[in-house]
Amino acid sequence: MINLQIEIFLLIIVGLILSKTGLMSSLTRKQLTKIVLTIVLPCSIIQSFEIDVDRDLLVSCLMVFLVSILAQFVYWIFNLFLWKNQTQDRRINLKYGTMVSNAGFMGMPLAQGVFGDIGLLYASIFLIPQRVCMWSYGLSLYTISRKQDLIKNVLFHPCIIAIFIGIILMICRMFGFVLPKAIDDTIGAIASCNTALSMIVIGGILSDVNIHDVFDKTTLFYSMIRLVILPLVLLGIVRIINIETLVSNVCVLLSGMPAASTTAMLAQTYDKDPAFSSKMVFVSTFFSLITLPLLSVLLKGF
Repeated sequence: MINLQIEIFLLIIVGLILSKTGLMSSLTRKQLTKIVLTIVLPCSIIQSFEIDVDRDLLVSCLMVFLVSILAQFVYWIFNLFLWKNQTQDRRINLKYGTMVSNAGFMGMPLAQGVFGDIGLLYASIFLIPQRVCMWSYGLSLYTISRKQDLIKNVLFHPCIIAIFIGIILMICRMFGFVLPKAIDDTIGAIASCNTALSMIVIGGILSDVNIHDVFDKTTLFYSMIRLVILPLVLLGIVRIINIETLVSNVCVLLSGMPAASTTAMLAQTYDKDPAFSSKMVFVSTFFSLITLPLLSVLLKGF
């Protein structure tokens, strides 16, 4: 876990250096972000479903899905009471950052590193409700969109399409049908770029932050909520209702991820205090290097 965290941190530093030295421009960051979201991450999701399943695994996947819905409800409850004293633009970013974490970019490789391929599969399932929330409730915070547009954004997002493809492939695998080796190897080669590209992009985004005033009271409080309080609340709930240990551990670990990089992207797009949103991403990502290993240790002993 610690080695994986150090690797991720170093990749973020690489992205930061590339951006600071001008080797990666803001346009390049945007293009890399699109590449990751439209092809690399979807390939990683598809690959995560290429696993032999049985009835018990299907039941476990359903439990992951239900726990993820529960987590989104918990986040929403917190948003009802928090952030009332913030400016409108900051409140939008904070609400989005509470509902949507970096479980896609950072959570999936961490889940795979800690729990293996089964962890990546569970992470893909866990992300379904969050992705739905991200492109519906989350997007509505930044802009007024028609219901038809929100539904379209959800159903036709590449990561959602990849999940549907993955489910179909998983079912086909149960009956002995698998992808041709050349296609499967191509998907695997693209998917292997996920961690490196994702973290480099995040490092590039963080390069816009002024390090001298980044650790203010609001970002520190937000980080405590996002990284500590929310996963502990979810941990207490799943232990009380006695969810399977591996399922609950993956879900709790993913619930303790830092702010999603899309927080800064949307804030920049809709001019909602992008500097503050970048600080949210930076500070929560920085402290996650400490909290995620501690959370992993807690999960093994509790």
